[in-house]
Amino acid sequence: MKTIVKSALLAVSALAISAVTAVADPVEIKLQRFFGACDADFGTNTDVAKATGECGIITSLINKFNADNPDIHISVTNVEWPGYDQLNAQFAAGDAPDIVTIHESVLSDYQSKNLLLPLDDLLKSEGITPDQFTSAAQQGVTKDGKFYGMPIDTWTMLYHVNMDLFKQAGLVNPDGTPIFPKSVDEAIAQAEQFKAKTGKPYFVQNMANETALFMRNFYTYLFQQDSDFFADPKHIKVQTPEAKKVLEFYKKIYDEDLTTKDMDYGTAINAFLAGEGGVQLNGTWVVGDYNAQSETAGTALNKGGYAVYPYPQLFGGTHAQYADGHSWAVSAKDRKPEELAAIGKFLKFYFDNDYEWSRTGHLPSVQAVLDSDQFKALPHRSTILEVAKLGKPLPQQIQRQFALQDIIGEEAGAAITGQKDIDAALADMETRVNDLLSNL
Repeated sequence: MKTIVKSALLAVSALAISAVTAVADPVEIKLQRFFGACDADFGTNTDVAKATGECGIITSLINKFNADNPDIHISVTNVEWPGYDQLNAQFAAGDAPDIVTIHESVLSDYQSKNLLLPLDDLLKSEGITPDQFTSAAQQGVTKDGKFYGMPIDTWTMLYHVNMDLFKQAGLVNPDGTPIFPKSVDEAIAQAEQFKAKTGKPYFVQNMANETALFMRNFYTYLFQQDSDFFADPKHIKVQTPEAKKVLEFYKKIYDEDLTTKDMDYGTAINAFLAGEGGVQLNGTWVVGDYNAQSETAGTALNKGGYAVYPYPQLFGGTHAQYADGHSWAVSAKDRKPEELAAIGKFLKFYFDNDYEWSRTGHLPSVQAVLDSDQFKALPHRSTILEVAKLGKPLPQQIQRQFALQDIIGEEAGAAITGQKDIDAALADMETRVNDLLSNL
């Protein structure tokens, strides 16, 4: 009898332990992101305020979410930027991550194939409505009238300035701000003056193994000329005087050795940080890191300071520049209610921490953060805040924008470096882009 009672008690105990274990198991959510790897510095960090840079901040935010929510576990896969080849393969295999970082310019590629979950209802359940985001952020993730990503920032290219070299070149206003050109002719003249007085090129550019920089510069200065080069989202028109002017400008800069040459992205960053040129053309994402360099004794940026501004208006027309944004997208698949709720909770957490992400240098996606004194108090935000109004993406209906980047960047780069005649490059650019879009 004692044996029977003991066995029964053990069975009940085992069931109880099993039930507790089942309750305690966290909801597993698979998240895939780019932004680099930095586990050595931030792999276990949950104090987000101590994190720096894109990788450090996103890693620390996810660590904190997991620590604060033991009933949910965000399982992270880090992919090499931009990661879309891998994501395409995952969708094809039916094994896409639950949450994934996607550029707003790429959302249409997946939304048009019904691979993404519209997020309006899920965000609303967390108290998040579209009007809480900036107009740029709303525009970036809205497809067919619905949110297909939760925007987390707006980014663009900027003029990163070595103020010590600008002072040597005599290109500083009485108030200490850099003097920028207001036309193409002024830009060439100032670049020549800079080189004559410093012995260094005006621009630091990554021109080796590169397409994105060429494309972003090209779009920006087409926008500044009010060129409607994508009036039809399936047909580009770049055999135009406006497009030719852009390439002629950058080719003259190249031909007169007013820019660095043959540098890849990492080399160009190191060259700028070493004081090898006046203006680096790079994105919002390095503002935080470059400011830290300017506050470090013995560095090139510490000598006379660091400044950062939007691209100057060089062409008649509207002051504008190409912009994009990052978003969290959610794959469309069958999920349990608790899994969907866990995803919503993570998105709300990231929404609530938009300020922390803005410390990278990206502009906030949340209007209240953009308007806050806390954000405006961050270094250099007063000079780049204008990007929230200047930033302009391509029309949302255009698909395969990363593939277009490669084509446009290749042809623009060939024209600028003299591998092709400018007219031939523009003709090839137009033909290749339109061939790609006609097959969608």
